[in-house]
Amino acid sequence: QVQLVESGGGLVQAGGSLRLSCAASGGTVSGYYLGWFRQAPGKEREFVLTISWNTGRTYYADSMKGRFTISRDYTKNTMYLQLNSLKPEDTAVYYCAATKRSTSSDARDYDYWGQGTQVTVSS
Repeated sequence: QVQLVESGGGLVQAGGSLRLSCAASGGTVSGYYLGWFRQAPGKEREFVLTISWNTGRTYYADSMKGRFTISRDYTKNTMYLQLNSLKPEDTAVYYCAATKRSTSSDARDYDYWGQGTQVTVSS
């Protein structure tokens, strides 16, 4: 069973950057689609982007294009989310998730979730 652990969140000023990590354990994530979601207080969980671990093909939510970038390190079984030009409205708990089904922006399609990491952007 895949286990996911996020890290890298914190407090940053508007315009700043953060790099979030999602480390997978419990087995290889080969064949999985990994995704990032975020949830702000009082709001529903929102899709950020997803990546096919095997092919590297990515799919971004339209509102996330241009400022957020995903990458992965095979040797560390880790996925990274680079957040640039952060805005106060990016404040949320960021979660990584995994599924073997297919590329999906629907949180219900993901079977494994991390505990989340808090990102707070001050104005």
